[in-house]
Amino acid sequence: MTQVIDSASPRRGTRTPAAVHRRSGWPQWIGYAAFAALLAYGLAHTYWALGGHGFPFGADDANPEYSAFEHVGRARLAPWLAGGFLLSAAVALLLALPGRRRIPTGVLLGASALSVTAVFSTLADFRILGNLAYVFMLRFSAINWTVINQLFAVVSVALLALSAVAYQRRTTDACGSCGRTDSGAEWTSPAAAARWGRKAAYTAVVVPLLYATTRWAWALGYPLGISDQLWEEGKRDHLWIFGAALATMGALGSLLTLGLVQRWGEVFPRWMVGLRGKRVPISLAVVPALLVSVMVTIAGIMYIRLHFQGSFDNEKGDWGATVPETVWPVWGIALATAALAYYFRRRGTCKHCGRG
Repeated sequence: MTQVIDSASPRRGTRTPAAVHRRSGWPQWIGYAAFAALLAYGLAHTYWALGGHGFPFGADDANPEYSAFEHVGRARLAPWLAGGFLLSAAVALLLALPGRRRIPTGVLLGASALSVTAVFSTLADFRILGNLAYVFMLRFSAINWTVINQLFAVVSVALLALSAVAYQRRTTDACGSCGRTDSGAEWTSPAAAARWGRKAAYTAVVVPLLYATTRWAWALGYPLGISDQLWEEGKRDHLWIFGAALATMGALGSLLTLGLVQRWGEVFPRWMVGLRGKRVPISLAVVPALLVSVMVTIAGIMYIRLHFQGSFDNEKGDWGATVPETVWPVWGIALATAALAYYFRRRGTCKHCGRG
């Protein structure tokens, strides 16, 4: 039997934009996950606003001196946070529902960015990063209720940010999985990503080494950037040994950043028995880099905030204890940029849309 094929119909193996979105996986459910998380947290804050016990922020923080709302109690703070998270949940739902919204895309994306910025700069702080170090040292008792809530808040708005990415792709007829369009973008090409990714990677290596230099100096007996009095106090409590150990962990991690621009970051080296010669999974490099970038950016923002709040007295000559941390957002942004460039270089042809 002879088959008549309409020349205007898609050829076998090609996919329309609608088919791309149906088969793109995470963009289809991420918005609903963000909505559920933000709604749950908004309701939790509503419970606290109505007098419930366990409010974790502000004056009720386990360490209120680190909080942006150090002197603000539950009665004043919880209602604002409840409203903020419930509004963010509404934005997540609008981003998740199929089709285009009557609300301008810029408004939805701007509201998402505002939620992320608010959580990163006020509720979350360096204790998330610090507790990660405690986990590696098997000191789980250091994790408290406030840190758990910070983690939940950060994860919730991170889901919201991914929802915004999925929505932007959907409304621009880009592939939901890889973000490519028919027109393409030169800056995302492997050659272009290699150029700007290399600069970002080297920046992400230098910044933590500058920080580590001060901690190593203290452990070796040189009070670089701190007064003799503070150095002696830390020496008695063995703080400088502990600080040098944490700095060394950060420095080793920063050197791993070079893998984002080196051959050994794409193919396992020969000395790795059982893995030698095999290709490094993209997610194995990108996901840890993005997680660390978020944590160090949050920590750096906290130190900047505390400087503006006047929490540090650098007149005593103790700038080395707090100033190096204020450049951590540069580290975080550079690391995230390097990870993005690594992804662009290695992603290859998209399995969902066939582009690339």
